Amino acid sequence: MEQDIKRLFSVSITRLSTPLLRLLLLISVVMQFVVCSYVLAKTTNQSSKLNFTSYTQALKNEDITFELVPIAGGSFIMGAAKELASNADETPEHQVSVDDFWMTKHEVTWQQYDAFVFGNFELTQFQEADKLAKLGIDSVTGATTPYVEMSFGMGKDTHPAINVTHYAAMQFSRWVSAKTGVFHRLPTEAEWEYACKKGQTAEVDDLSLIAWYKDNSQGKYAKTGLKAENALGLHDMLGNVSEWVMDQYSKDYYGKSAQDNPVNTPTTLYPRVVRGGSWQDPVSRLTCTSRQASHPKWKKRDPQIPKSNWWLTNAPFVGFRLVVPKKQPKADEMQQFWLKAIKDFGR
Repeated sequence: MEQDIKRLFSVSITRLSTPLLRLLLLISVVMQFVVCSYVLAKTTNQSSKLNFTSYTQALKNEDITFELVPIAGGSFIMGAAKELASNADETPEHQVSVDDFWMTKHEVTWQQYDAFVFGNFELTQFQEADKLAKLGIDSVTGATTPYVEMSFGMGKDTHPAINVTHYAAMQFSRWVSAKTGVFHRLPTEAEWEYACKKGQTAEVDDLSLIAWYKDNSQGKYAKTGLKAENALGLHDMLGNVSEWVMDQYSKDYYGKSAQDNPVNTPTTLYPRVVRGGSWQDPVSRLTCTSRQASHPKWKKRDPQIPKSNWWLTNAPFVGFRLVVPKKQPKADEMQQFWLKAIKDFGR
């Protein structure tokens, strides 16, 4: 289009005999060029926004996929007002901003997680070396085989994967990243709460329509996606299983949290944060602001010394989901999410 305008200008200007007509044509052509440039820029911008849509992510050499939902970033009030908080660690309310990201529509299932546990870890199973380098990945380690049936007889397949440690959930995200060439990770606590609050656009009169919890779960978790999705299209954000987030747990963190994309990067093994409540929790735990801290008792029955990096033995209520930041970080920035295992000798 730009070339057509220039051609029109170069041909027409030479045919005009008076300076005034030439000036008028010049103004007309410039105006057309400005308008066309604006239209092109607007079209390009709209195309960029249209690309931020739901999609299904396939994994190299695997039969599993992930459905991802776009969540436009923004500012929100994180935490709960003092008079409404169920615990002091939900206060004070503070303003936080998060960037655009995608979040998996469902909690990670056993089908998906077992592909990682029992997978082939030869380099040919992953993306090319240059793609892995951009992700800050030089190798991928698989989980150890569980020594007991980790679903505790409650169901596998499309039931949520449970009894998975925080480290294992992070390494699963690293494996998915290596398979896809796209950076996946655990959500930060801020991202998780933002998605929960933005998806809960109105008070839920009947929580049983969207969540499994102590009063309706019949003592076990359920397959993912059986309850209604929230306003963003996410299932089981509340209930079914509590979900790991990236952050270290600190009961007073909200009083000193950063405002933009905050994350309390873990430095110790305990405690870390799970959100959303589970199938065994009372209704009071199933809120967008309720926080729960991990505890060594979640590995109480692990007979090994040191205890497993990969498996919990007393946490059939803990699962996780993944996010993909729209703005993919650089390799060195990803290192805060590729944490090393911390040996657990118990207490």
